[in-house]
Amino acid sequence: MPVPDPRFSILSEDFAADPYRYFARLRDRSPVHYEPAIDSYFLSRYQDVQRVLTDHEAFTTETLQERAEPVMRGPVLAQMTGAEHTAKRKIVVRGFTGPALQEQIRAIHANAAELVAPFLPRGRMDLVNDFGKPFAVRVTLDVLGLDREDWQQVAAWLGGVGEFITGIVLTPERRRHCLDCAEQLEAYLVPVIEQRRRHPGEDLISKLGTAEFDGIAMSTRDVTALVVNVLVAAVEPADKTLALLFKHLIDHPEQLAQVRQDPTLLPAAIAETLRYTPPVQLIPRQVEEDAEFAGTVVPAGATVFCMIGAANRDPDVFTAPDTFDLHRPDLGTARSFTAAAQHLAFGTGLHQCVGAAFARAEIETVAALLLPLLDRVRYSPGFAYRETGLYTRGPASLALDFSPSTPSSAPTPFTPSVPFTPSTSTNSAADATRRHVRRVV
Repeated sequence: MPVPDPRFSILSEDFAADPYRYFARLRDRSPVHYEPAIDSYFLSRYQDVQRVLTDHEAFTTETLQERAEPVMRGPVLAQMTGAEHTAKRKIVVRGFTGPALQEQIRAIHANAAELVAPFLPRGRMDLVNDFGKPFAVRVTLDVLGLDREDWQQVAAWLGGVGEFITGIVLTPERRRHCLDCAEQLEAYLVPVIEQRRRHPGEDLISKLGTAEFDGIAMSTRDVTALVVNVLVAAVEPADKTLALLFKHLIDHPEQLAQVRQDPTLLPAAIAETLRYTPPVQLIPRQVEEDAEFAGTVVPAGATVFCMIGAANRDPDVFTAPDTFDLHRPDLGTARSFTAAAQHLAFGTGLHQCVGAAFARAEIETVAALLLPLLDRVRYSPGFAYRETGLYTRGPASLALDFSPSTPSSAPTPFTPSVPFTPSTSTNSAADATRRHVRRVV
């Protein structure tokens, strides 16, 4: 067992304020860092993180039984293996690809245009709190076929669910609050799931509710867990990635100008944002048998945290890793949103994020819309940048000034890689919910 360093802790306020300045030290001096307060190990080298995430037999997701299942209201995809994982993952993936993705892009574009419109004449907006957070929840509600008017209540419940999953140490009071949020979210979802079983539509809840596994329809508990899984996975990273993309482009005006001039560079800018500042910083696994990393033996049964942010800046894999460069030759933009991605922002292996294609379409569509509208975009006077989060991480806010405009007078928006067709009906399933389902909120 490694000897804890009393002068340094990943759980400290200094680390939380800026973990990136500690990553090189961890990789070089303590690649298997032990935190006695939580009896867990933190791996920071790319090869070690990749090994853990791809060997799902030696490093399992058993830890999620305590960390996620209580608030997910049942087993999540990452806990499943074999035929069950293959079948249920396929159902979810189908809900985020092909024709379904095209319909979702309409909802993405419509939500973004509606949310940004009031801020354009003002020339000022907080990209995180005014736009990103409501946008991420509303779009996910559209995909599921839930009422987007409920976004604030759903967001509050998801906040508790997310806190439970990502909180390294929770007080009994906060744990109870998180469980209360999960119970209320479940009470909101169950009537919808049951109604969609009787009257299915084209939304994802209908597809999950009518799907079968091994010839048997999934239980309401199974479907609820998958729906909460989708909500957390789709909402949590979206607003963070969008804000981080704009921050990095503003901080590198020459690259911002290049993206404005050549919109085909936008996917590379998004991929580099995911590498440089991944919104998901930690992925936990349980060690099934004693495992050795960098000369240190991690005992069976221990929890290891894969440090995605540190692995994505490993100089053994990426040249000048602490530099934001959308032109970097070792990024591999074409595969950055697939299981073959060089960066690890979506994880890798069996449990790689099922929503990677959706994440690309979502961020690319929104950025393509916003960049021409936010002309001469810059930080607002007096704005002080701050990031928060240990498990997931992103800007607390991003106050921006830009040249005031109106949607009708703004430049023609970029066309994203995944084309969309404007639609006047992006929330028909939610309309059905209002007609048929007893409202919980």
